[in-house]
Amino acid sequence: MPASLPAALPAYLPVHIPVHINAVGTAVPDHDIHAAFIAWARNRIDARSTKVFDRMASRSGIGHRWSVLPPTADGGSPIDDAGFYATEPHPGTAARMTLYAEHAPDLAIRAIEALRTKIAIDGITHLVVASCTGFVAPGIDQIIARRLGLASSVERLLVGFMGCYAAVVALRSARHIVRSEPHARVLVVTVELSTLHLQPATEIEPLLAMLQFGDGAAAALVTAAPTGFVLGTPFAAALPETETLIRWDVTDAGFAMHLSGEVPGRIATALADTAFRTIVSDGQPPASIDGWAVHAGGRSILDAVEHAMQLKPDALDQSRAVLAENGNMSSATLMFVFERLLAGPPVAHGVALAFGPGLAAEGFGFRSAP
Repeated sequence: MPASLPAALPAYLPVHIPVHINAVGTAVPDHDIHAAFIAWARNRIDARSTKVFDRMASRSGIGHRWSVLPPTADGGSPIDDAGFYATEPHPGTAARMTLYAEHAPDLAIRAIEALRTKIAIDGITHLVVASCTGFVAPGIDQIIARRLGLASSVERLLVGFMGCYAAVVALRSARHIVRSEPHARVLVVTVELSTLHLQPATEIEPLLAMLQFGDGAAAALVTAAPTGFVLGTPFAAALPETETLIRWDVTDAGFAMHLSGEVPGRIATALADTAFRTIVSDGQPPASIDGWAVHAGGRSILDAVEHAMQLKPDALDQSRAVLAENGNMSSATLMFVFERLLAGPPVAHGVALAFGPGLAAEGFGFRSAP
């Protein structure tokens, strides 16, 4: 028979102290490919679908998306002559992963350097990296650690292939680390190169899904130091019978994204459920929450959250601004929203929320440090 648990916890067990996301730095590449993609995509669909595509593109809320793929010698985009996607069939997965191994660490380091301008990042004890748009071994976590000159004793965690809510998972993991080791200094990095996975689709739904995605990276310092945002209790929930609505299929020609048009409606339905809404809002009336960090997965997803939670029209302004300036950068997107919120007025009660493959919702509460 197993021994019974003690009636009270021993006095020597540590008291959990508040954990903070102290600062966030971000980076995007220099090549804006949004307009070029729209021109390419609309020429691939039949005339009857063009008007629908044009209307959806104009209503996307996206003005720019950035790619690590360089312009051609005459300034053209990746789908122009001499560009990476100039001919079909497009380059295979091996060629795309070669570019991931080259550019993902570079973009991640740029985000870390942006973080360094805001806060000292010496004495890092743990490194948590999230990425779902590429694979390389030794892992991108090891590459980043080596380039930063981190001690070989730094503990590393790689969060892979979890998609848009991976930032929540990475920050949640950092929170667990600091709660168990109060002196830990955790560097959290998210980096995604979605534009390495263009697919030669000719149907409107996959083209509209690809319309959302761009490249970006973000870095955050998570410690017990009382600055920035206090990271509150996390939550996670999978929506029933939605596992086919968001997925990545690994193919011989990159990762094919499937993003169903049903996703916003399913999110709205889930948030309309009182029990689920209570979990997301940490038991608070949504109107009382003064800081919303919602993953900018698309205008329709932000609209679904706003309407289902009955939020004020400006409640998701920071998420909409990130979407307009960068598109959906998968796991890096939520960190961009946090960067903007950290630069704004104090937050008394905030909620971070992201959706991704599953279909699953992940998030946590947060508030400004005293």
